[in-house]
Amino acid sequence: MNYHDYQKCIDACLRCAALCNHCASSCLQEKDVKKMTWCIQLDMECAAACYSAAQLMSLGSRKAEELCRICADLCRECAAECGKHDNPHCQECARACLECAEECMHMAAV
Repeated sequence: MNYHDYQKCIDACLRCAALCNHCASSCLQEKDVKKMTWCIQLDMECAAACYSAAQLMSLGSRKAEELCRICADLCRECAAECGKHDNPHCQECARACLECAEECMHMAAV
């Protein structure tokens, strides 16, 4: 498989990574930053996994499916944490993470 076969998943991963970075940055501006530390940590981990998955898929790597399964797990965990917070950036991030997890699991099942 190549970039064009993975394009929908790559796009979801890149969107998710960008929104995770935005969420982490926005969480750092919250009044009670200590309350947001786990959210920020998961945002950063999820973004890293999403960027890595997108890169391996664009390279046509044989390990892309394996990394996409890990990425989906991190996305679901990040979505669960972000979903606990009422602020708009966390809610937007949670939705992007769930969409990315779905795309990654679909791609990994191919």
